[in-house]
Amino acid sequence: MIHLRSQTPETLVEAFPGLSLSVARRVVYRLVGQDRDDLDGVPGLSKARAAELRERGRLDRLEILDRRRSSVDPFVKYLFRSTDGRLFEAVRIPLEKPRFSVCLSSQVGCALGCLFCETGRLGFSRNLEPWEMVEQALSVRRESPERPTTGVVFQGQGEPLQNYDNVMQAARVLRDPCGARIGADRITISTVGLLPQIERYTEEGHPYRLILSLTSAFTEKRERLIPVTARYGVPELAGAMRRLAASRGGPVQLAWVLISGYNTGPEEARELGRLFHGARVRLSLIDVNDASGGFVRAGDAERGRFLSALAENGIGFVRRYSGGPDIDAACGLLAARARGGLPHAPALALT
Repeated sequence: MIHLRSQTPETLVEAFPGLSLSVARRVVYRLVGQDRDDLDGVPGLSKARAAELRERGRLDRLEILDRRRSSVDPFVKYLFRSTDGRLFEAVRIPLEKPRFSVCLSSQVGCALGCLFCETGRLGFSRNLEPWEMVEQALSVRRESPERPTTGVVFQGQGEPLQNYDNVMQAARVLRDPCGARIGADRITISTVGLLPQIERYTEEGHPYRLILSLTSAFTEKRERLIPVTARYGVPELAGAMRRLAASRGGPVQLAWVLISGYNTGPEEARELGRLFHGARVRLSLIDVNDASGGFVRAGDAERGRFLSALAENGIGFVRRYSGGPDIDAACGLLAARARGGLPHAPALALT
């Protein structure tokens, strides 16, 4: 049985061939755009067709087990339980203007076992379905009417490109004008580097922002932190990201988890400059968050030296703040648990 909030108007027509595209758009707008569960009074939808949709389609929701607001910043973490009892999280991220973005999980746990990541220590349970990712964003939007939700980033639990088809379908629903209406340039997919999927992504011409979490410019060093590097080395990943950027006309999008004494040396910056010579690069720098204490953040002086080395080697960068450390909402800390901060009461709907 298909879930109706996993559908764009086009895929809904495929699943229900007698449904016209115009009516399918209204159905998706009702269920996703308006975030409702009923089909009563959808223009052009007959009672018989509405009954068929309800009979053959699911409309179940995620259960919100816990909401935690950080005591140090405005980040909020949601702990969800799906219909099979699996737990996973999303994080509400405050942006300027003001508006919100949502960090979405794409899997329950993660199979890749990056050494500095708490989610990787959970192991892998299953992929999330498109509706489960869409519902994370809808839940935050529903409970946060004081600011519009204008962006999502697939950077919560899991490796999005291991759940490629479901993530791309969720992104389509979130982007659709009848769905969540989030701009393609506001949808970010973060990967630690699955080479075949990056190449497929480029070939298919998706409009979203794909960012590679590189963290070291040397294959052997990176492999110690990110085991999948044994299959896909840094030069191959760099080449794939260059081809993606060239096909889109934008910068190479990279992320860098900064770890004191490990990947802050000038040799890393020089190698980045060599790998991406002639290409425009945007590197997002994130301080490590490691609950085990095995990896330590760089101090201001060490970080400053690395940033200077990046600039000297022509690598553009931006520092990213990873919020909510006291509620385990920061990057690398999502482990399906509730702790710290303050219980969060959703805002009343604005009228």
